[in-house]
Amino acid sequence: MLKYLLFEGGLYRHEMIIEYLEDVGGFVVQKNVAGLDLIMNLAVPEEELSGLQLIVQELKGKLTVAPLIGIEVAVVAPTLSRHHLPHPSCDVAENLRRHGAKTNIIGLARGVGQKIVHSSPKERELLEEHDIAVFTLGNFEHCLSNFKPLLFKELAIPVIVTGGPFLEGIPGAQGYVGGIGRYPERARTGDMIDKLRSVSELAGKVVDERRRELDLDPLVVDPIVVKEEVERQIPESKEALSPNPVTLKIDGLRIKLPFDDYRERVAAVVVEGRKLSDVATIKKSLMRNYILVKMLPESMFQ
Repeated sequence: MLKYLLFEGGLYRHEMIIEYLEDVGGFVVQKNVAGLDLIMNLAVPEEELSGLQLIVQELKGKLTVAPLIGIEVAVVAPTLSRHHLPHPSCDVAENLRRHGAKTNIIGLARGVGQKIVHSSPKERELLEEHDIAVFTLGNFEHCLSNFKPLLFKELAIPVIVTGGPFLEGIPGAQGYVGGIGRYPERARTGDMIDKLRSVSELAGKVVDERRRELDLDPLVVDPIVVKEEVERQIPESKEALSPNPVTLKIDGLRIKLPFDDYRERVAAVVVEGRKLSDVATIKKSLMRNYILVKMLPESMFQ
């Protein structure tokens, strides 16, 4: 099983890390350079972690376990209005990104109130393109417990809910974090930042559980291997005008290229001796006509 890590340090001699990863079968998921500072998202086999730690120690860098690397999270607000969307949703999304996740903020059409609250089939399909959905809800306990579960009760992906009241849980959600309701300003106090960090930690636990479930019926090819091959065989995939042009997901990829123009080329990518279309489903995403790749499990080939 791969361990996902965040490296923070200097640019000097960082090639030592890259060479070590190549030797042990690890990967650089993402690399950001700012002046002489370097931040890298890494994936390394668990049994090789101690060797990587020695190199990072020699380089005077910092290595942090970040299970949300390689995960795409939908941060969902009841509506797109100023009443619901700006501060809590942005704060939650920013903290998830700081822990390695790729986030998309989504506002629902009919997520407000009690009488009309629901999510449409198309909205649910869009949310299920992600690995986790985090719903940022409001301050009323009665509404949260009795009406808002209608928004996500039919979702097939894990759901985490945030809200104002401190509750034991919400029906249909894998986790709940209280103390984050609607508030009119950015989270600046230590107490609020700790609550945001709790959301990221809970998401990390949900992701670890999902990865261990996948180990029981592994994917034919690890998505991170497919990402490397797509970027190598289709150079344009690295040049898309978007952050993370090839976004890693827990069971596939989101490739930010036009589906109609690149579907055949993506399908023809050779991964471990087989075409990608033979080991994955390839479909059009509901998000900006992107390409969505979902890897198939080994059990389908037995």
